[in-house]
Amino acid sequence: MQLFDVVFYLFALVTIVSAGIVVFSRNVIYAAFSLLFTLFGVAALYVMLQADFLAVTQVLIYVGGILVLMLFGLMLTSRVVSVDIKGSSVQTAPALILVALVAGSLAGIFYSTWKSVPAASSAAVTTTPLLGTLLMTTYLLPFEVASVILLVTLLGAAFIARRKRKA
Repeated sequence: MQLFDVVFYLFALVTIVSAGIVVFSRNVIYAAFSLLFTLFGVAALYVMLQADFLAVTQVLIYVGGILVLMLFGLMLTSRVVSVDIKGSSVQTAPALILVALVAGSLAGIFYSTWKSVPAASSAAVTTTPLLGTLLMTTYLLPFEVASVILLVTLLGAAFIARRKRKA
């Protein structure tokens, strides 16, 4: 086993464990901070796949934008620290069946494509210049619309959190 494999399994383990904490945590604050580690783990896996643009986008947009927005919303909302999420086991059997079907399908796809994966080339090809050119020319309007929507969402969350309650 090479060092690359060890690092990959380490990041995969961190990502899976923190995602499990996000799903099974009864405290919203713990779930949000575990989501931070999940998103960083996914970004590290993107780096290992040589998808540099996706890794930077993951950190900037999801960790730097969405997660910080969620944490501000949680911290500015009153009485959110003492909220416990109630877990119900009514839908456990159908969920387990669905998870088993999806996991079996993914394992079958993984097994069937395992031998057809080409060997990795030693020359690292970066996609950032091409994507940057496309974002600043062809897709400039949707890019700016998405940024305005995120800004309006942040302002709306701050407005709702600061709104005075009527007596």
